[in-house]
Amino acid sequence: QVQLVESGGGLVQPGGSLRLSCEASGIDFNGYVLRWYRQPPGKQRELVATITNGGSTIYADSVKGRFTISRDNAKNTVHLQMNSLKPEDTAVYYCNARRLYNEFWGQGTQVTVSS
Repeated sequence: QVQLVESGGGLVQPGGSLRLSCEASGIDFNGYVLRWYRQPPGKQRELVATITNGGSTIYADSVKGRFTISRDNAKNTVHLQMNSLKPEDTAVYYCNARRLYNEFWGQGTQVTVSS
């Protein structure tokens, strides 16, 4: 069975940084497109960042220049480095792995940006 587990969330002040991690078991990340989504309270889930198997990255306009997605296929991990955090970044963050018809989700980790 496949399991994705996020970690690294927490409470941070505006302007601060957090590094989220997603570690997989029962899956080989090689060949998968990896993504980070987030869901603010009371709002719909939104795509934050994408990284392809070849290392190409795409970011939502709201996080471009502040967030960086990276992957380590050997360790079956994907990371999201979040800098210059804003209150509007507050959300539950989810990692996602997708390849052909296969798609898997983590359980989410809470990020709260507040003074």
